[in-house]
Amino acid sequence: MPKNARGISETVIRRMPVYHRYLKELIDSGIERVSSKELSNITGFSASQIRQDLNNFGGFGQQGYGYNTKALKEQVDKILGIDKTYNSIVIGAGRLGQAIARYKGFRDSGFNVISFFDIKEDIEDISGIKVRNMKYLEKYIRDEKVEVAIITVPKESCEDVAKRVIDAGVKGIWNFAPYDLKAPSGVVVENIRLNDSLLTLSYFMKEIS
Repeated sequence: MPKNARGISETVIRRMPVYHRYLKELIDSGIERVSSKELSNITGFSASQIRQDLNNFGGFGQQGYGYNTKALKEQVDKILGIDKTYNSIVIGAGRLGQAIARYKGFRDSGFNVISFFDIKEDIEDISGIKVRNMKYLEKYIRDEKVEVAIITVPKESCEDVAKRVIDAGVKGIWNFAPYDLKAPSGVVVENIRLNDSLLTLSYFMKEIS
């Protein structure tokens, strides 16, 4: 697995959102303290793996006490960068783009969708978010200091759209188009392949049939 600049593997980083999700559930349930063993029972990861993962970032528990759930979640928020807010745009104002923009968890994670972009001229505002024509894309990104672009366009348009937003200064792309984007150094791309997940589900359904 590749490692980031701090030498932390991607495998570890991809476990952090799981810790974040379960810590939020514990806090919502009024639980103030949790041990690595209890976290193990909840997450399915071993207690030693959890301690090792957290120690990559400094470790946040006390022997014999465990972790304060609120304090640990705050640290995980910082690790994941969701203690910040990112100006974001959705490119493609179809059903998928609209669903993403309306998703509460997206806003709660610090991604603030401030505009849609689409090739059509006559789309009405969506959930109070203005839909702009693609010809204004680069200027808007620069003027509004947009950091993240969510791409929900067809495969054929994906690469061109990605180049435009990168050239305009976007540093993060969440790509839902069925095309694996690659980006230059300094730009982060997360390719989401919904069909891959569906086919994985199909495989396991076949295995239990």
